[in-house]
Amino acid sequence: MARRQVKGQGLTVGRLGAPGAFTVQSSPWAEGTVVSLYGELDLDSVTELNEVLLPALAQPATVVVIDCAGLEFCDSTGLNALLRAQARAVDDGSRIELARPRPLVLRMLELTGATDAFRVRDTVPG
Repeated sequence: MARRQVKGQGLTVGRLGAPGAFTVQSSPWAEGTVVSLYGELDLDSVTELNEVLLPALAQPATVVVIDCAGLEFCDSTGLNALLRAQARAVDDGSRIELARPRPLVLRMLELTGATDAFRVRDTVPG
C-alpha cells in the first residue's frame, strides 16, 4: 500500500507493510532539497523516488542532496533512476549529490563507476 504525505514543504512517499519497505522523505534547505531514502531502492520503488525527485529538480540551478544513510539496498534499476535524474539535473544547471551511503551502496557506486557522476558527501546539510 503506497502512502503520500505532505508535511509543510516536505514530502513523504513510500510503501507500508512490505519487507524492505521503501520510503522517501524530502525537506527544503538553503540551496535546494534534501531527499532521504530508507529501505530498498529497486524496480518496485523507483516510482516513489521519482515522485520526490521530479519536483525537487523543478527549479533550475538547484542542489538535491540524497541522504543514503537509510538506504539498505540499491539495484541496477535504482541506480539507473539516480543517473537519469542526475542527467536531467545537469541539463538544467542543477546537480544531485549523494550523502552518507552505506558500504554496500558505496561499493555498488564504485564498481559501476557512478561515483564519477555524483559528488559523495559525508554529511547532509542542515
